[in-house]
Amino acid sequence: MKTKISDYAYLLSIAVSIVIFDQITKWLVRQNLAFEEAWAPWNWLLPYARIVNWHNTGIAFGMFQNGNTVFIILSILISIGILYYYPKVAHEEGFLRFAMGLQLGGAVGNLIDRIRQGYVTDFVSLGIFPVFNVADSSISIGVAILLVGVWIMDMRNKKIQQPAPEDGTGDPEKVPEDQK
Repeated sequence: MKTKISDYAYLLSIAVSIVIFDQITKWLVRQNLAFEEAWAPWNWLLPYARIVNWHNTGIAFGMFQNGNTVFIILSILISIGILYYYPKVAHEEGFLRFAMGLQLGGAVGNLIDRIRQGYVTDFVSLGIFPVFNVADSSISIGVAILLVGVWIMDMRNKKIQQPAPEDGTGDPEKVPEDQK
């Protein structure tokens, strides 16, 4: 039981940190900028990087607008899935555990907006890239860590499964040329 509590403590510490940071930044934007209003500390940044108060009823990159109810259900299911599978992930797979914490925090951060407001507050605008927020970033970084980590694990497993050289030394450099 103690192990499960410490497992969840790590996951929830990451997720709660993300949710708090996400909600504070969104609150600051809503309090200081009118809808669609943009701000940048220096005018020369405005075409490239700015803070803008934007409402998103879809998902990442502004896709599937007006699907709030579906995305609420999906966020809840994803969060439950993370909570269910997290204790099954080996402690040695720290990257995966960290990625799951980022993804849970991002999902819950945006879920709070969807339930409270009916849309997600996005505010980071970089060039022509779609406007996003801390929760979106957390989910994206979590997915990237997950993909890279799984790729690294796959490479390690392939390396372990490779047959030893035929000379019996285990050193591929010592294998005679005619046996390579």
